[in-house]
Amino acid sequence: MIYKRSSQLFAEAEKVIPGGVNSPVRAFKAVGGTPIFVQRAKGAYMYDEDGNRLIDYINSWGPMILGHAFEPVVQAVIEKAKLGTSFGMPTELETQIAALAVSMVPNIDKIRFVNSGTEACMSAVRLARGFTKRDKIIKFAGCYHGHSDSFLIQAGSGAVTFGSPSSPGVTEGTAKDTLLAIYNDLENVKTLIEANKEQIAAIIVEPVAGNMGCIPPNEGFLEGLREMCTANGILLIFDEVMTGFRLAKGGVQELFNIKADIVCFGKVIGGGLPVGAFAARNEIMNYLAPLGPVYQAGTLSGNPLAMAAGLAMLQALNNDAAIFDRLAAKTAYLHEGIERVLKANNVVFTINRIGSMISVHFDAAPVVDFKSAANGDNESFKKFFHGLLQEGIYIAPSAYETWFITDALSYEDLDFTIQAVDKVSKTL
Repeated sequence: MIYKRSSQLFAEAEKVIPGGVNSPVRAFKAVGGTPIFVQRAKGAYMYDEDGNRLIDYINSWGPMILGHAFEPVVQAVIEKAKLGTSFGMPTELETQIAALAVSMVPNIDKIRFVNSGTEACMSAVRLARGFTKRDKIIKFAGCYHGHSDSFLIQAGSGAVTFGSPSSPGVTEGTAKDTLLAIYNDLENVKTLIEANKEQIAAIIVEPVAGNMGCIPPNEGFLEGLREMCTANGILLIFDEVMTGFRLAKGGVQELFNIKADIVCFGKVIGGGLPVGAFAARNEIMNYLAPLGPVYQAGTLSGNPLAMAAGLAMLQALNNDAAIFDRLAAKTAYLHEGIERVLKANNVVFTINRIGSMISVHFDAAPVVDFKSAANGDNESFKKFFHGLLQEGIYIAPSAYETWFITDALSYEDLDFTIQAVDKVSKTL
């Protein structure tokens, strides 16, 4: 495939946008080459500025669960835009989507809408600190909760040391209140809690990790976090920005029957528009302004176009009893096919999958945390990525991202993908 127009557009973008992109992963730094500029998308396909059709396995990083340009969402946005695009005042639509979300997700009474997943996670941590009157939080290496200062922390020198900033601009003062734990390692979490008794406000976790590839929780991991939080007066925050309304109607809480104290949403809840949200039971949410002392605000929160898109998406999911079974079946079919051809071509690999999330790791060992994810053969991934791109298949341009399956994918698309993986894997 030829990407002449994309290359020209990228060169123009670099002159006026840092790195030529508005989010770093788009820059292809991890895989090399020039980013693809998209012109339009429909269903399971994207069409770039050079006229190439690509089968899409990132789906705007998750929200296009029913395919690009899903007609009910498009029509809802068009009709709402005719009435005005922003008011900065309450609308009935906000209450409608809030009521639907609360009805779909277990263990929440109220929800507040914001403008991004980063904002949702940042606000959830502030609320947890205000509610518990404690300062420290535990996060897990490899789990991404947005670019708020509290989350851009890397490990210290020992199991109970404070974190240190992993980005310039994050202060040591902020870093000292963030403790870094190992995903899927309860003993590590226990050590951190015991070393910081009655100081930890919250544990925030991707209950199914998606930012070091797809990594499901080990059996008992989420249950163990719940038990430790309950025993130590710590709030458990599930970052379901990726998994909410994707792995089940009620997200991971429903899937594993685990109750979190605060849940963060994004992606699917906005139907493809920039939306985030966080939710909890009444006693916690009532700590938020204007009811309580914890301040959080957003001039454009509850934007009518975003609320219209999100409501149309949630209604479609809520009214389709078989949607999550279909998605899981397509993902399993893809998994089995890729596994078959990689084995046949003697490629060293591990595939992780849960529901409609899947990732291919070029390492034989189980991938259960950030350290094991980092052991993958990045050179093989680069060849894999560019090989698939030449075959008309777009996966995330990073070995540390999950693939998102959409219901718009046909089994013919999946077969084409498996055949492409077969062809590309012969070159690895």
